Amino acid sequence: MSELHVTRLTPALGAEVSGLSLAAPLTESLKQDIARLLVEHQVLFFRNQPITDRQQRDFAASFGKLHIHPIYPQVPDEPEIMILDTHGDNPPDAIHWHSDVSCIETPPLGAILAAKQLPPLGGDTVWASATAAYDALSESFKQLIAPLTAVHDFTHSFPEDRYAITPRQREQWDKAKAANPPVIHPVVRTHPVSGKKAIFVNEDFTRRIVGLPEAESRAILQFLYQHVAKANFTVRWRWQPNDVVFWDNRITQHIAVDDYLPHRRIMHRATILGDKPF
Repeated sequence: MSELHVTRLTPALGAEVSGLSLAAPLTESLKQDIARLLVEHQVLFFRNQPITDRQQRDFAASFGKLHIHPIYPQVPDEPEIMILDTHGDNPPDAIHWHSDVSCIETPPLGAILAAKQLPPLGGDTVWASATAAYDALSESFKQLIAPLTAVHDFTHSFPEDRYAITPRQREQWDKAKAANPPVIHPVVRTHPVSGKKAIFVNEDFTRRIVGLPEAESRAILQFLYQHVAKANFTVRWRWQPNDVVFWDNRITQHIAVDDYLPHRRIMHRATILGDKPF
């Protein structure tokens, strides 16, 4: 990795990477270097990367098949690039800690987010290491949650009363619901490369723990949600124009801080499909 300069940002996760252009096609060696850094640091931050939507798509596709979101708008001619355009008339909905699209059988390996328009202040994104959070649990609690599984539900994050208002939205939402039935994933998943264990429930998509009474399920989930979000497991990124971030969605969670309204914030995301959690 001689051409890359890597600066670790926090003890738990995060590294800033420079010495490359994400607009250029990746060599096999550089692709392997980035993949290794992603496993090591969980979130990679790249400053001053003015990439086009096609270049963002191609960079993401170097690491796997891309997901097309069933609800959010997409870039014309580049459906793999999702548009997150939030402002006073369209406030953000991802206001809880979450991992992206955990409601499908093969949740994303990772995602690549590019800053296109930023508010004058605010709009930071915070990531948390679900492996660091798991490691900090007591051995007794690890044993308690080890065999548990949980239901992840598309409609939990995309409720009917917000996303099926107009006839066009209703048609789109019904189609997305039919294509994305609830799935069951382990509460603790294992990273397929590093072998590290991570908490794999999140407030946006996880509905309940299988086989437990509602009160017990709710208590365990609420504890885990709050535990993952502890500051010592996190890294906070203050966006600048043309920043690009690549995170390992399997073992991190994130939240976009919604402190910038009524100003506008536009981000483009490419999402890389992963494997079935185990």
